[in-house]
Amino acid sequence: MNRTIARLTLRGLLSPRRLMLLALIPLVLLGVAVLLRLLVTDMPVDLGVGVVSSLAIGTMLPLVALICGTGAIATEIDDGAIVYLLAKPIPRATIVITKYVVAVGATILLAVIPTALASVILLGADAGLVAGYGVAALVGALAYCALFLLLGVVTKQAVVAGLLYVLLWESLIGGAVPGAQALSIQQWALSIGAKISGDGLLSAAVKMPVGAALLVAVAGFGLYFAINRLRSLTIAGDS
Repeated sequence: MNRTIARLTLRGLLSPRRLMLLALIPLVLLGVAVLLRLLVTDMPVDLGVGVVSSLAIGTMLPLVALICGTGAIATEIDDGAIVYLLAKPIPRATIVITKYVVAVGATILLAVIPTALASVILLGADAGLVAGYGVAALVGALAYCALFLLLGVVTKQAVVAGLLYVLLWESLIGGAVPGAQALSIQQWALSIGAKISGDGLLSAAVKMPVGAALLVAVAGFGLYFAINRLRSLTIAGDS
């Protein structure tokens, strides 16, 4: 970790315009949760589970992680400011890990905590489900941020590529094609949440050991190749 890089990354990531956009996403989720709680006096557990799974874990979490993961580094690469950072005697791994930690922290603040709050509003009587969704959102944030940070390093169209992944693969294909669900970060995260909740109401397309292993693999893959790509940018700039 490098405190200076973390401070500058956080300042750029949470600029007023981006912060307004980021804050709007969880506010929509919480607004829906409160509205449902007010309108549905006897809230069915299945309805609450469906809302948190689809809106929080399936939509809000990856969108916030996409903005935070790509925004932590892609902007600096696009405008050339990364050159000044790479000119410093700072290990590339330190740069990537610092930006990753900032992205994860912002995602926790703007997606994981709102997911837990929405779970409390809709499923407050079931502590197991609330804990399951909170942990699922956390481990999902770790994998999503690593993946989107990698996209921010390898392509100038990181946001577009990330949106295609979230909307097409995670939501459309992953939600409609049973076999594709096994290759979804959302389902891997839910597998851990399902294990923690332990009541059978929260389910996933894969078992917890498989989901946990794949989450670790994606996070490790994303960070490893982001570091290597950043090293190649240094070589390209020096040649």
